[in-house]
Parts: sequence; structure tokens; C-alpha cells
Amino acid sequence: MLVITRFRAPSERADAFAAELRAVVDALAARPGYVHGFAGRNLDDPTLWTLTTRWENVGAYRRALSSYDVKVAAARPYAHALEEPSAYTDAYEDVVDDDPTARR
Repeated sequence: MLVITRFRAPSERADAFAAELRAVVDALAARPGYVHGFAGRNLDDPTLWTLTTRWENVGAYRRALSSYDVKVAAARPYAHALEEPSAYTDAYEDVVDDDPTARR
């Protein structure tokens, strides 16, 4: 499972926001089911950021979000999260079928 959360944060807070996202990644990384994660800043729009994480399954991700340490680390940066869906499948075969005529 892949989670992509986008944020809009003031460019003058770039260093502080990067540190806050690092704390979120560290807190998430300590949770069972975490596979990988990273944060990045948009090259064209310095106020746009992303936090991307991969999880063994949706349950592991949801349990991680209810962890006290994750809630504390995420409180400030998540105030800047864009309101949009963030959970995606990361399995190619879940999206593309070998039969190009097949419809889902």
C-alpha cells in the first residue's frame, strides 16, 4: 500500500517544515508494517511538499496513524495537508490486467 500526502506550507518555514516531516517519517518508521518513506519539496512550487510512505497493508498504516508518537509528530505538519485522498494501491497487477480488452 502506498500513501502520498501533499502539503502546502509557507516557503519561509521550509527548514522547520522539513524537520517536522523528518520527525513524522521517523515516527512512522517505528511502527509495525512500515516499509519505506520519504518527504520531498516540489521543484516548481516551493510551498508544495509530499510525504510518501509504503506499508505492508492498509491495516498497518491505519494502526500507525493511531499511535500516540505518530499523532504528536504529525500534528503540526498535518495542519498543512491538502484535503485529498492519499491511499493508493502499489501493486501493478491490481491496476493493469494482461488482457487489454478486460474492463474493471
